[in-house]
Amino acid sequence: MDYNQESIRIHQELGGKIQIQGKIPLQTTEDLSLAYTPGVAGPCLAIAADPALGRELTIKKNSVAVVTDGSAVLGLGNIGPLAALPVMEGKALLFKELANIDAYPICLGTQDPAEIIRTVRNIAPGFGGINLEDIAAPHCFFIERELQDLGIPVFHDDQHGTAIVLLAALINACTLTSRRVSRLRIAINGAGAAGLAIASLLKSYAEESGDPGQGEIVLCDTRGAIHSARADLNAEKKAALSFTNPNDRQGSIQEIMEAMDVFIGVSQANLLSAADVRRMATDPLIFALANPVPEILPHIAEQGGVAIMATGRSDFPNQVNNALVFPGIFRGALDANKHQITTAMKLAAATALAGAVGQPSAGRILPSVLDRSVAQIVARAVARA
Repeated sequence: MDYNQESIRIHQELGGKIQIQGKIPLQTTEDLSLAYTPGVAGPCLAIAADPALGRELTIKKNSVAVVTDGSAVLGLGNIGPLAALPVMEGKALLFKELANIDAYPICLGTQDPAEIIRTVRNIAPGFGGINLEDIAAPHCFFIERELQDLGIPVFHDDQHGTAIVLLAALINACTLTSRRVSRLRIAINGAGAAGLAIASLLKSYAEESGDPGQGEIVLCDTRGAIHSARADLNAEKKAALSFTNPNDRQGSIQEIMEAMDVFIGVSQANLLSAADVRRMATDPLIFALANPVPEILPHIAEQGGVAIMATGRSDFPNQVNNALVFPGIFRGALDANKHQITTAMKLAAATALAGAVGQPSAGRILPSVLDRSVAQIVARAVARA
């Protein structure tokens, strides 16, 4: 099947993938008086007197805005807000199907971070959470950071969703290969939103475990390893040097990978060869997450002796897909009326997701995205955290 053409046909036939549906009947004048005027004045005045009632009397407690500027969509790049709308509709559909959250695509006609921040602040009263989506680095870091005082959870899924699922997969991969996450030597290729968030969450997991170990994380971008002598680093990459590349190594990703336990790719297609995998440590772990074509295809990694392999694709085993966590993250935060998504909540989500597999195997270190129980498992862990 040509998925692109079939998807176009379905979108054209249906006019998009989501719709709003009323919760109360609208058949009589009495129905109209309760749903709208004059009865609606009652909840309006109650909320005006006590704003906390806004969460109880409206959709706010179960609504999330999926906000994008279209600057970094999937593997498509900067295609703009209108072209990004089908992705945001899909995100909203996943929120509803997996966690029964009403999510609304908000595609902004600006890529100015200050204007995005102002706009989200202005629309925030109508939502219980904000899911930032497909906003390019480094603007995404600044935007998310500046919105943490809204009083509702603000979560950039491309950063933290990817990091949480990756950590869950790594926890199970370590169980299968008798390793500890905190003691792994890890090469990460891609130092944008996902790569930096993965490095940061791995550091937090090691600290939380009480076993910092002798591990090592080296971040690489298109110019190779991120090290202290580079004069071209943005603020986020410079900050990452405080917990990555402790030996200040230099070189290409292929050079950095030598003798490493783990390769994590959030970068570009067809980057690695079987020979690169063979130069890694015994029983190497490969997480090649570039989409739609990974940094190395599974059959090539197998030629290099990979022990466990994951990609971002649903047609290979071990799909690292953000949909495994963002519905549950927001379900838990909304249910517990949390004001922010904390590091503790992210770590709890990763641990719960790893546990949701039951008995992991090399071909199953993550549950299926379509497993309807996963969102509730994650939600409960997030609410407790």
